[in-house]
Amino acid sequence: MKTQTIPYSNYSEQNRIEMVEFYNEATEDYEFWSNDYNMHFGYFMPFKTNPFKRDSMLNQMNRQVTKRLNIGKTKNRLIDLGCGMGATIRYALKHYKNVMAYGVTLSDFQVQKGNELLKGKNGIILKENYNNTSFQSNSFDSAIAIESFCHSGHNYNSLKEMHRLLKPGGRFVMADAFLKKDKNQLCRGGKFSYNKLCSHWSLEKLETHHFIKQKLEELGFKDIKVEDASFRVAPSVLHVPFAIIGFILKKLLGFKGIKRESFHNLKGSFYALLSGLHMKSFGYYIISATKR
Repeated sequence: MKTQTIPYSNYSEQNRIEMVEFYNEATEDYEFWSNDYNMHFGYFMPFKTNPFKRDSMLNQMNRQVTKRLNIGKTKNRLIDLGCGMGATIRYALKHYKNVMAYGVTLSDFQVQKGNELLKGKNGIILKENYNNTSFQSNSFDSAIAIESFCHSGHNYNSLKEMHRLLKPGGRFVMADAFLKKDKNQLCRGGKFSYNKLCSHWSLEKLETHHFIKQKLEELGFKDIKVEDASFRVAPSVLHVPFAIIGFILKKLLGFKGIKRESFHNLKGSFYALLSGLHMKSFGYYIISATKR
């Protein structure tokens, strides 16, 4: 097993602490967003997904990500780096019988509840930092990161660790929101939305998709593909205001208070919608690559 320490700046460490607290307290709210506890946006396909049924699109995102892993017939060890409640792991285990799945998260709540949902399945969630895991090098055939690397600012360390974990010929797929231009080039409205989004969702920062491609090339990946999925994701993002209103009404009608973390989650969701309207500044991409 490997042990090492990656230094954090004070800001990075504080953001990590806030992110863990956020997910420990607010994860259960995601059941309102998704019956399957999908903690990400969806992927719309005409005639295949119903734009009015959110889980239909959210699970289609799971399908699109796992499909790009090119999982064959032989045994495949898959790791989800920042797995949330393990919804994508459960999807993979259901559709690929040869997969053995691992998820990592820093949230104790997600580890406990996620493993309860995985009971009887060939998967497990462990409390690990995806920037510095204890797994041996060249351990996995597949790796995914859906809207998780943004919490550490799309850091080079995240990509480097993912590269270390994959076997030669292993596949990596990430789906996330990225900047289309550097932060200092954002318009006033775009910068406002960006800062609020990062603050309420405990995101260290967002990088450009160009940065990710460049770093993947430097690490030695091949077959790097960057797909703009913004219009595919947009229908699920449009569910945000209705989900927020519905969540608040459910709490009020149940005479339940709304936790501070839940308020942050709701505000973050709103600013995700607002950011998405700045189409020249923000986009949603699916990035895939193969380790040489």
